[in-house]
Amino acid sequence: MAIFQSRITQLVITFIITLAIALWLFRDNIVAIYSVQKDNKQINIIKDKCISSYVEKIDDFSIKSYSDEHLLLHYIEAETYCNFKSSPVLLLNLKVTQYDEQGQESYILKSNQANILNSGEILFSGEVNILSKGLYHEIKTESLVMNSKTKQISSNKDVIYSGENAIIFAQGMHINNTDDTMQLKGDIRIEQESESLINTKDLNIILVDGEKRYQTKEKSTYLSKDNTIHSEQGIDIDMKENQTKLLGRVEIVQKSGDKIFSHDLVVDQSHGGEIFKSNKPTSYQSKISNIKSQGMYYDVVSQRIELIGEVVGLYE
Repeated sequence: MAIFQSRITQLVITFIITLAIALWLFRDNIVAIYSVQKDNKQINIIKDKCISSYVEKIDDFSIKSYSDEHLLLHYIEAETYCNFKSSPVLLLNLKVTQYDEQGQESYILKSNQANILNSGEILFSGEVNILSKGLYHEIKTESLVMNSKTKQISSNKDVIYSGENAIIFAQGMHINNTDDTMQLKGDIRIEQESESLINTKDLNIILVDGEKRYQTKEKSTYLSKDNTIHSEQGIDIDMKENQTKLLGRVEIVQKSGDKIFSHDLVVDQSHGGEIFKSNKPTSYQSKISNIKSQGMYYDVVSQRIELIGEVVGLYE
């Protein structure tokens, strides 16, 4: 196994370690992102060149970085390192491991290949996987771009984000170091462990008082076994409390066809069931009635609806 100490390689490693330190996960490690598009044909050509046109080539490339206390911080491995005269540096089958203070793996980045571009960007392509082993998070995508100068990371490819109690599918992502946010872009599908489904757009993952929240102001639809809920002003999901707030005017369409209209509805799944509740004016409409109240409490499992406060009903 080769340990390469050239000046160029040290620059490459600095870039990768910058990624490893900056690359996510909430608190002090979220990174800023912007959208960058690259030509995959160029990358394939570069990969082919590594067979014969390189200036430097190292197989079984690896390097380690340590703290002042001689604790292992990062371990960077690649099947092949190639340096070219006029093309970006190439690393094949890259793996970056970061370790915590106890010497345990804290997260792992894997990529089929990485290209270090002259602009200071690193392009990860192929099967890109980022796994946090502490507070569980995993990101999978086909392409990821990092700017080592701005510490911005982006992807314009499909992204799968796995977190607490949910898997999220998106059409790209944007992570921001300046305000501790991550944006999953485009059409969003959230599959919750409860088997409910949320469709929305442009979802932000943020920290509020140290806890993770999923938020968007886009129109959203919540789908469960017996109910469909439409929200006009987005959602706010508290992952710790296992509660989803559907914002603005909300329409609940029951399996029977009956409808409930309210505002700022909370879907509470914290006790294993499914409770819909709101303290805002509510209207229950069926084929034979229109009942208005000051709020509602709907236990989906028991199919019990309680209309709260002053209640006025009209019946045919």
